[in-house]
Amino acid sequence: MIDYKDTLNLPQTDFPMKGNLAQKEPKILEKWLKDDIYQKIQNSQQGKKPFILHDGPPYANGDIHIGHAVNKVLKDIILKSKSLSGFATPFIPGWDCHGLPIELNVEKKKGKVGVKINAKNFRTECRNYADKQIDKQKLDFKRLGIFADWENPYLTKDYNFEASIVHSLGKMIKNNHLDKGYKPVHWCTDCGSSLAEAEVEYQDKTSDAIDVAFKCIDEKSNAIFGVENVFVVIWTTTPWTIPANEAVSINPDFNYSLIKVADKNYLVATDLSSNLAEKYSGILSPKLFKGSDLEGLSLQHPIYDKQVPLILGDHVSNDSGTGCVHTAPAHGQEDYQVGLKYKLPVKCPVGSNGVFLENVEKFAGEFIFKANTSVIRELEKNNALLTHEKINHSYPHCWRHKSPVIFRATPQWFLSMSKNNLQEKALEEIKKVDWLPAWGQKRIELMVSNRPDWCISRQRFWGAPIPLFIHKQTGDLHPDTDAIIEKVALEIEKNSIDGWFDNDNSYFGISDEYEKTTDTLDVWFDSGVSFDAVLNTRENLSFPADLYLEGSDQHRGWFQSSLLSSVAISGKAPYKQVLTHGFTVDGKGKKMSKSLGNVMSPQKVSNSLGADVLRLWIASTDYTSEMTVSDEILKRSSDSYRRLRNTIRFMLANMHGFEKNSHLLDLDNMLDLDKWIVSECSKTEKQAVIDYKNYNFNNIVKSIVSFATNELGGFYLDVIKDRQYTCQENSKARRSAQSALYYITQTITRLLSPILPFTTYEAWEFMENDNSIFTTSWFNLDYEFNSVAIEKVRELSVEIKQKIEIMRREKVIGSPLDTTVEIKCDGEIFDNLISFEDELRFLFITSKAIVTKSADFEIIVTKNNDKKCVRCWHLREDVGSNATHTELCGRCVENIDGDGELRKYC
Repeated sequence: MIDYKDTLNLPQTDFPMKGNLAQKEPKILEKWLKDDIYQKIQNSQQGKKPFILHDGPPYANGDIHIGHAVNKVLKDIILKSKSLSGFATPFIPGWDCHGLPIELNVEKKKGKVGVKINAKNFRTECRNYADKQIDKQKLDFKRLGIFADWENPYLTKDYNFEASIVHSLGKMIKNNHLDKGYKPVHWCTDCGSSLAEAEVEYQDKTSDAIDVAFKCIDEKSNAIFGVENVFVVIWTTTPWTIPANEAVSINPDFNYSLIKVADKNYLVATDLSSNLAEKYSGILSPKLFKGSDLEGLSLQHPIYDKQVPLILGDHVSNDSGTGCVHTAPAHGQEDYQVGLKYKLPVKCPVGSNGVFLENVEKFAGEFIFKANTSVIRELEKNNALLTHEKINHSYPHCWRHKSPVIFRATPQWFLSMSKNNLQEKALEEIKKVDWLPAWGQKRIELMVSNRPDWCISRQRFWGAPIPLFIHKQTGDLHPDTDAIIEKVALEIEKNSIDGWFDNDNSYFGISDEYEKTTDTLDVWFDSGVSFDAVLNTRENLSFPADLYLEGSDQHRGWFQSSLLSSVAISGKAPYKQVLTHGFTVDGKGKKMSKSLGNVMSPQKVSNSLGADVLRLWIASTDYTSEMTVSDEILKRSSDSYRRLRNTIRFMLANMHGFEKNSHLLDLDNMLDLDKWIVSECSKTEKQAVIDYKNYNFNNIVKSIVSFATNELGGFYLDVIKDRQYTCQENSKARRSAQSALYYITQTITRLLSPILPFTTYEAWEFMENDNSIFTTSWFNLDYEFNSVAIEKVRELSVEIKQKIEIMRREKVIGSPLDTTVEIKCDGEIFDNLISFEDELRFLFITSKAIVTKSADFEIIVTKNNDKKCVRCWHLREDVGSNATHTELCGRCVENIDGDGELRKYC
C-alpha cells in the first residue's frame, strides 16, 4: 500500500515556533558583540550620506528605567531604519557624569568634603562611582538590542570632554555672552547650591498666606488721598521674605481704591476692591487713584524702623492678591528687575543653608520656613497683619530632594539672554527647526521668550570648573582670559579638572591681584555643549545634528540648554529636527514610582518576555503622548509578536527546497493570486518606508500585523497550502507560491528588523545563511497588481467561513473541505467569480464551488457527499477512477504519475 504522505511537499524548517527570547537573545547579543556588528555596519556605509542622531546623555546614576528603554529603543529604531534607507548612521552614546546626585552618593559613603575627605580624593571617588554606573547601564542598553559605539561613548567626565567644556565656555565669553551678577536664583537649601530651571519641579505646598499693611508716612499723602491713616496692603505666601522687603510695587495703569476699616484706609487695586472690602469688613470708597500718580510715596516697613518706597512695575497683576506687591529684590526675579530700575538694595539676609544670618534683627539663626511663625507674630505685634490663612498652592521644589526651593540673591555667573541678543537669536533659530510633534515649537518658544538669564555656576566640588581670574578690586575679568582658558583646557586634558582646582595663581602665571574662581558649571551646561565636544570633533559626525530625540520634559532641559549654548557659540541651532516622546505611566495612567510599587523594569521584561517584545510595545505605542504599560499590555504585545513570528515561520517552512538562484520566478510570470499578494505586500512596504521616514512606528506595526493577520494569515497562506503540498515539487504552481513567499519574507523581515532585531536576525540566517540583514536595504518590491476578482472572493470568503463554522459547530461537517459552496449572482460579481473556473474552490478552501447566474444574490453552503481523496482531502466525484490509485482524485493522480496539474490563477 502506498503512503501518499511521502508524495506531498510538506513544510519544513528549523526556525522554531517558540521564540524563547529570554534565553535566545543573550546568545545572539554575544555573537553580535563578538562580531563587532556595529563596526561592520559602519564599514558597509562608507561613502553614504550621514544621518546624525545626537544622543542626549542619561545621568550616570542608578539602573536604567522604562523611560530610558523607550528613549534608546526609539533612537535605535530610527537609526536602523535610516541605515536601510541608505544613510550612514554613526551613533555615539553619551553619559552625564558630573553633578550633585553623584556627589550625594559618594558623600554617603565617604563623608563630607573638608570633614572626612579632601576635595581631590572626593572627585576621584565621584569619577570611580560614575564609571561603575556607566558599566551597569551600558549592559542594560546592549541587552535591548541597541547598536552603538559602546566602546567609545562620550562621557562628560572624560578629560578631553572636560577640556572641551572649558573651550566652549571660552567661546561664549569671547562672543560676549557671559555676565556676573548678584542676582536671585532658585536655591535649594538641602543642596546648598543654585539650581537650573530644569532642576525645579512644581508640587503642591501648604503655605501661610498673609495680608500686610504698609503705612503711608509721606507728607503728600493727605493731599493725594484726602484722608489720613492710609495703608498700602500687600498679599504674600512667603512671610519669611518680609525682613528683606525694600519696596511695594503697584501697576502704573491700574486704578486703586481705598477701603475704610474703622479709622484706617487700605489701598488696593480697584478691580479687586469689592472682594477685599468684604474680606476686611470695610466700606469701599468711590474715589479712584491712578497707579502712576502714586509713585515715590514713602511707606513704613511693617517690622523694621525704615522707610520703603511705593514704586511702579508692569509685573503687578490684578488676578489675585491685592494689586500691590511686596518687593524683596534678593528673593525674586521680577522684584530684582524692578529693583534695578529704582536702584533698590539687593541684600540677602539668608545663608546658603536657609538660615537667617547672624546680623538679621529679630530672626537671626532661624530657618526661613520655621521663621514664618516669628514674622507673623512680629507683624501682629506691630498691628500690620490684616489676615492670615493657610492655602494649598503649586510651589517650586528641588527635583532631587523634593524640598521647597527659594529665590536667593547670590554672586553667580550667568549666560545673559540679552547680551549680544542671545534670546532674540535663539528664537529665530527655533523657527528654522522641524519640531515633532509641531506643538513643541510653541512650547520652547514660550519657554525661551520668558526665561531669565541662565545661571551656569554652582557651588559644588564634582563638576567642570569656571576657570576665571577676577580682579580683587574692580571685579573685572583678567584681560588675557582667552589665553588663560586655552591654557587651563590643555591642563585639564592632561590631568582632568584637578588641573584647575589643585593649582594656584602662580601655576598659571597670574598675580595675586586676581582671585581664582572656585565655582563649578551647571551639569546642564556640560550636556548642553556636548554638540561642540562630540559633533565637532568625532570622525564621521557633523554639526548640526540631523535629530535630537528625548522626552517632552527636555524642552525646558537639554533641548533648551543645547540651543542656547549653540547659538551663543556658533549662532546656529545644534539640531535640524527635534522629536519628543511622552512619559511612561502604568495601566491606570499613574506616574511610575517605587513607592507606588508600579515600576515596570525593562530588565525584568527582557529577562522574562524578551527585549523584542518590549521593543514591539514601544514601537506599537503612540509615543507622542503618555505611554501606558502594564503586564496586560505587554501580554498583548507578546500575542502580536507570536503572530508575526508564526507568519515568518510558516513562510520559511513553505520555502523548504527553494533556491532563489534557480527557482525564483519573475513577478509577472507568477500566478494571479501570487501577484496579488506581492502587490499587497508592496503597498505595505511603501507605506511603512514613508512611516519610518516620518517616525510613525505605531502605524508600521499596525499595518504589518494587519497584513500578516488579514491578507496573509486570514486568506493567502490558507489558500496556497493545497498548491504547496499537493502540486509537483518543481511545478510552476508551487514555485510561483514560493517565489511570492520569498518576496514577502524578504520585505517583511527587513521592515521589521529595526523593531525586532533579534528575531529578524534569527530568521535571516534561515533565509540567506548570513548575518547581513543590518547591512542591507529595503527590498523595494514596487509591484502593482490590482484584481477586483480576488478582492471580491476575499469579501465573500468572510460570509462563507461564517456559514461553514456554524455547520462545524453543529457537527454537520468536520472541515471546510466537506462542503460545496454555491453562489447565486449576476453582473460583475458573476463575471469575477466565473473567471477563476474550477480553481474558485481553492480560493474558498472548499471541495466544490458553483457559480449560478441569478438576479437574486445568495450564498448556499451544503455538505458534500463525494468520496474523500486521501492525499489532498478534497471530496471529489473522480476519487477511485484510476485503477492504480483507487483512493486518489484525478488531479492527485496527475501530480504523482503525470505531468502535474495546471494552475492558472491560484
